[in-house]
Formats: sequence, structure tokens, C-alpha cells
Amino acid sequence: MKGEMTQKGKEALERFKMESANEVGVSLSNGYNGDLTSRQAGSIGGQMVKKMIDAYKMQ
Repeated sequence: MKGEMTQKGKEALERFKMESANEVGVSLSNGYNGDLTSRQAGSIGGQMVKKMIDAYKMQ
């Protein structure tokens, strides 16, 4: 099981990604999002990391 992601984990990550994209004003669709610019994709990833760091600090 090491290195494998459960279905629940995949779904949670997908929700987290969609939530983060919404917060930075980027529209994502389910499935392929290859039409995003690097800036848009980076802003989503950056928002996700920021939220993970904030959650860690709150522990």
C-alpha cells in the first residue's frame, strides 16, 4: 500500500484543488485543464501550499 493513494484521498485532494482554484479566481473543469497558463496553475499550487502551511501552524 506504500505510495498508493486511496480513492478517498484522491477525492479530498481534488476538492482541495477546486477550492483553492476558486479562492484565487481560476476556473477549473473536471478532468483535463491543459489550457491553463503557467501563472494560473502556479497560483493554484501556491494557494494549496499556503493553506497546508497555515493548517500545520495551527496544530
